[in-house]
Amino acid sequence: MGKALANFILLLICWVGAHTAVQAQSLYFPPPVGTTWDTLAPQRFGYRQASIDSLYGYLDRTNTKAFLLLRDGKVVLERYFDRFTRDSVWYWASAGKTMTAFAVGLAQQEGLLSINQPTSTNLGPGWTSLPHTQEQRITVRHQLSMTTGLDDAVPNLNCTRPACLTYRADPGTRWAYHNAPYTLLDSVVERATGQSMSAFLAQRLRLRTGINGIFLPTGDNNVYYSTARTMARFGLLMLNRGTWGTTPILTDTAYYRQLITPSQALNPSYGYLWWLNGQAAHMLPQVPQVYPGPLTPIAPADMYAALGKDGQMLCVVPSQRLVWVRLGQAPPIPGGLVVVPYLNQTWVYINRLTGPTAAGRVHSQNQITAWPQPANARLFVEGLAAGVPYQVFSATGKVVLQGAWPGEGVPLSLQALPPGSYRLQAGKATLRFAKA
Repeated sequence: MGKALANFILLLICWVGAHTAVQAQSLYFPPPVGTTWDTLAPQRFGYRQASIDSLYGYLDRTNTKAFLLLRDGKVVLERYFDRFTRDSVWYWASAGKTMTAFAVGLAQQEGLLSINQPTSTNLGPGWTSLPHTQEQRITVRHQLSMTTGLDDAVPNLNCTRPACLTYRADPGTRWAYHNAPYTLLDSVVERATGQSMSAFLAQRLRLRTGINGIFLPTGDNNVYYSTARTMARFGLLMLNRGTWGTTPILTDTAYYRQLITPSQALNPSYGYLWWLNGQAAHMLPQVPQVYPGPLTPIAPADMYAALGKDGQMLCVVPSQRLVWVRLGQAPPIPGGLVVVPYLNQTWVYINRLTGPTAAGRVHSQNQITAWPQPANARLFVEGLAAGVPYQVFSATGKVVLQGAWPGEGVPLSLQALPPGSYRLQAGKATLRFAKA
């Protein structure tokens, strides 16, 4: 390697490192102790008061207890409902799976366990009804990725007794959202560390990050409880790649990446107990079907989320340096264990926070409105129902996009288009827009 090239590479590495450090330093982290948490005015991000009020009204109508939205680590929106307060504690339901996954990573980086070990290394033989050789093939990684192969067609998905854990498929060959094998991860961590899950996490998180929750036995499950602010702190810790300010917490960078990238090919929208957006396909709990497209097309592609029963939600969007939390009772819409329809609808209101504004929208003669203008990666359109045929024409009249409109509130992806002027023809409506 020539000296000039070597010097260039060294400078590039230094620049990337410095750039990354500057990005990390520009995030705000509230003190671990006390209630101090810096805020930012919603107007700084173009949030309109009418849209904020509309979001709060929707959250109130859908049985929300707490909502918190951070940008750059600072509080932009925070609202509590129905006598709930900043200090009120609520359950995470299955959103707490992500805290368990984080605990597994902490135990692994301390050399207390390995996710490639058979689960029986810590639980002992006979934790399932499988023959010994089959049981030995199930690893902690399979528990994290929901691919143990244990049968989920059982009367009680939460039952962790060996009699309830029977063979359905070889490990790694079938994805199924099965609570019992996940719940046993708590026992794996406890046996490996010699501490309860609550004590293990408190010792490593509470004083350094202010994350202050507790796992409590609820039926056959262990359920995580905390305030909305603790949930937001966890989201901020994840946003900063496992580091709280300048204090490293999860130093196993490979494991951190595995948390929020596809853990297997069967359901690419699932990491290690985190739900992932922007993937080519997704599966849902208790539905043995693969659906094409991302989990939440209306949300940013790089979003990852902790999702739980009754609409417990923690969403992290690195590209927007955004974290938001919703805790509450079940919304009055169908959804099941993971409330994906509710997640979609909440994103409709969040997307409307920044648009359309008078200066950033265009209209057609048929009451179609699009924003922002100019657009970048996504164009939001109001007034088009799902299924309406559409075509996008370039300035030269060439069709560059076409199909059936994806749905009310769902943005049109412009990723494949170069900057320029375009015309959208949808039904009888014609609308001109620009891409920056």
